[in-house]
Amino acid sequence: MNSLLPIFPLELVLLPGVPLPLHIFEPRYKEMIAECLEQKKPFGVVRASSAGVADIGCTAEIMSVTKKYDDGRMDILTRGVERFEVIHVNEDRSFLQAEISVVQDEDEAGKPAAQMVTQAVRLHAEIAKLAGAELSGPDQHAGNLSFLLAGSLPLDLDFKQSLLSTLSEAKRLEAVVGYLEAILPGLRRAAKARWN
Repeated sequence: MNSLLPIFPLELVLLPGVPLPLHIFEPRYKEMIAECLEQKKPFGVVRASSAGVADIGCTAEIMSVTKKYDDGRMDILTRGVERFEVIHVNEDRSFLQAEISVVQDEDEAGKPAAQMVTQAVRLHAEIAKLAGAELSGPDQHAGNLSFLLAGSLPLDLDFKQSLLSTLSEAKRLEAVVGYLEAILPGLRRAAKARWN
């Protein structure tokens, strides 16, 4: 793919399959989103931090424009589609563009073990309940279950970025289970303190 992908650096990590509502207000991003809407093309979301932008990002498909303001600002709903690696950043326009290559999982013989899937979904449900969220959990048979589980919770950005870079669903699910198991005791204590 040699056409340039418009890039939106944000202080967040977008994961495939996960919805992301955005408020577009900067002139350069209003221009970028207008172009993406007109050409029905995606843009890339890469995590921005004090260290610069991440090498691995996720394309975002614009699902709908939920609100337009008189001054050109808009609220849009996007969804993460596929991971990419930034090969080269192009600064010719008001917004960044990049040459990218799509990142695919390595072919694995082993899909995640059924008990790993069940455990991940169970932990996710318990955390959502403790947080007071009525989440209907994602479909256990979704191909990108690890992303859907991690994307629906306010998890650490470094953790989400490492998930984005992991090229195996089984390894990602294992990481999600480990992460959720690590944060659960603290959440249980906090919830108990709230209820007492």
